[in-house]
Amino acid sequence: MEKITLPGIKNLIIVASGKGGVGKSTVAAGLALRLAMEGFKTGIMDGDIYGPSIPTLFNMGNQTPDYHQEEGKTRIVPFEKFGIKVMSIGFLVEPEKAILWRGPLASNGLKQILTDTAWGELDYLIVDTPPGTGDIHLTLLQQFTAKGVIMVTTPQAVAIADVQKAIAMFQDPHVGVPVMGVVENMAWFSPSAHPDEKYLLFGQGGGAKMAAQFNIPLLAQIPMSETMCETCDTGKLERLFEHPGVKAAFDQLVDGILNPRMLFKGSVKAANGKSFLLK
Repeated sequence: MEKITLPGIKNLIIVASGKGGVGKSTVAAGLALRLAMEGFKTGIMDGDIYGPSIPTLFNMGNQTPDYHQEEGKTRIVPFEKFGIKVMSIGFLVEPEKAILWRGPLASNGLKQILTDTAWGELDYLIVDTPPGTGDIHLTLLQQFTAKGVIMVTTPQAVAIADVQKAIAMFQDPHVGVPVMGVVENMAWFSPSAHPDEKYLLFGQGGGAKMAAQFNIPLLAQIPMSETMCETCDTGKLERLFEHPGVKAAFDQLVDGILNPRMLFKGSVKAANGKSFLLK
């Protein structure tokens, strides 16, 4: 099957996880914001059909998009916020209503939104996917040309086990795309008043071990703070990088995307020489 290359979009990056609750949507939104801050034309597509989070993260609930005609076809006009073009299934249905779509219908819905949105010229389109490994992921892999996938996990063993399965799917030679690396979210807790302190609430080193196991980079370890939840829940993404540890982690993530690193087999160090494991 010939894959679809979205016109005008230079790089399509999938953000995925094997398990829910690891902060995948926050990572996707933060990545899009950081790329936009670096001057790249950036968009984000909420591909989590059943549980869209992007409207909340961008504080854009209860909004519906406009449409226009383009070359005889009706196109969805994406919203723009923080310099990012934003589209989500959450803009097309009432927030309190569940989407009762079986797998094929959900896949077709994702495909239609991706292809019918008037993205324009973009350097990067970030696609936030549902947790797990299902029809939506297979649709993206089989039908769209993607630069690669970023896997998000937490240090917990239960999250690592699920993400391992997802990595195996994305690396499958029949349907896969390059796995660009692992992001370990909630790597530790750092109070905003004492950002140098690290409390390992969910264990240590899980993302590093997984990166070494699959011979892929550990792109970033993102800490959590008491203000991070409030920032995301209230859609104040512009405050996401006020915590120096969070900003440094997203800076490293963007650097890893712009300057891909090779992780040599058996190594647990990034190209900058820093150990994957906390000291």
